[in-house]
Amino acid sequence: MKKVSLIIKLIISILVCQGAGLIGSVFTRRAIPDWYAVIHKPAFNPPNWVFAPVWAGLFTLMGIAAFLVWRKGVQAPGVKSALYVFLLQLTLNSLWSIVFFGCHSIRGGLAVVACLFLAILWMIKVFLPISKPAAWLLIPYVAWVGFAFILNAALLILN
Repeated sequence: MKKVSLIIKLIISILVCQGAGLIGSVFTRRAIPDWYAVIHKPAFNPPNWVFAPVWAGLFTLMGIAAFLVWRKGVQAPGVKSALYVFLLQLTLNSLWSIVFFGCHSIRGGLAVVACLFLAILWMIKVFLPISKPAAWLLIPYVAWVGFAFILNAALLILN
């Protein structure tokens, strides 16, 4: 029964993260063909097709990382607060798409992505003593969001 419980927790963790991505994609898909297509972009802006597979992979890694922490048990030291930090950063992740693509606010998006970057660093810090593999799984995520911050800042300068 314990193995089934762990598998269910893993699936829930991944689905919650993919759900956050789905929320963001609703706002993103609407803006790509019109608003985003006409704003000025820096030379290092990746092609649009790159974002969906990268984010799908990152959301999966986030889900696995959350599972590795959650499986320690919410009564274990630091787990409950670490999961709250996880939910905070996941909320900021979805909020960025709403602000940037939904509201067409490059400046607001920059503020949200800066907060998201800091929240991910905080999450890595609180995950590390609970599960080193969970913390390491978040390194590609923080790197990508760091790149997103630079890209967002360039978009603000160009527009």
